[in-house]
Amino acid sequence: MTSTSASSSLKSLLTGSFARFLLVGVLNTLVGLSASFALFNLLNLNYWVSTFGGNTIGAVVSYVLNRRFTFRSKASIGSSWWKFGLVILVCYGFSYGISWLLAEALRSYWSNASTSWLHNGAILVGNGLYTIGNYVGHKYFTFRTHVSKKEGHPNT
Repeated sequence: MTSTSASSSLKSLLTGSFARFLLVGVLNTLVGLSASFALFNLLNLNYWVSTFGGNTIGAVVSYVLNRRFTFRSKASIGSSWWKFGLVILVCYGFSYGISWLLAEALRSYWSNASTSWLHNGAILVGNGLYTIGNYVGHKYFTFRTHVSKKEGHPNT
């Protein structure tokens, strides 16, 4: 691989949709995860209400930034908002459900472990799974636009 080729590959990686998604994700994660922890630890709401509330707040930020900045989508709001919501709900249920089940399984092995500690860990693990699922869902479903092969892929 030549230095020009390596430089071009690095530039593509850093300026592509995944890099933009990660940048938006940092902001979105700060907003949504902070809200989840605040709801769980400060307001003492249960795991499901806390994670759903935090993710709902983060989803509003996420939709606006991902539509405009990450995927630079030309899809109309009318055709993309419901897809965005569907991806969010599916990813939420899967990611936080798996994480909650893992926390509950760990509690059976470590009976003296704090449920609160395990559920805080589950929130973190769920957030990682949620992020990956959302990128894939939004890139290939929510904000996907159809173009001819000659024009290239719009979501790079």
